Amino acid sequence: MSVGETPITVVGNLAADPELRFTPSGAALVKFSVASTPRRYDKTSGQWQDGTAMFLRCTAWRDLAQHIAESLTKGMRVVVTGRLRQHNWQNDQGENRSMLGLEVDDIGPSLQFATAKVERVQRNGAASGPANDAWNTAAPAGTSPASGGWGSPASAGAPAAGNEPPF
Repeated sequence: MSVGETPITVVGNLAADPELRFTPSGAALVKFSVASTPRRYDKTSGQWQDGTAMFLRCTAWRDLAQHIAESLTKGMRVVVTGRLRQHNWQNDQGENRSMLGLEVDDIGPSLQFATAKVERVQRNGAASGPANDAWNTAAPAGTSPASGGWGSPASAGAPAAGNEPPF
């Protein structure tokens, strides 16, 4: 992100399935709309009232675009962060038009009313973190959550609970 840009976050529902495309150079591009509708509780009627829905057109690129196309579908509630971009053009009658769009930096499902299972993407068969990261190693043989896992007294060679380093 460039200096001076203000990130925004939008929570809403996908208005349609994301549309995955590829540029002539092969870069993945996905476009989708997020509908965000404000709600307020009306004490006099005792009911929730919907405000005017805002539809925001979103664009994401490269790996993020492919992950969105593979993971998200129409109706899913999402949390999207990115940067507002203004697009200007002239229509067929020569009138100037503009619209705001969101260039997506990050997106995920909203867990307020749902659950999700996250799968980390492996790149080129390598571990998904830096090679010099001490935590980027496989679990020792014979350890699992059922056997106590790493850092628990049930693990082979693990220190007693009171001797574990603080994190």
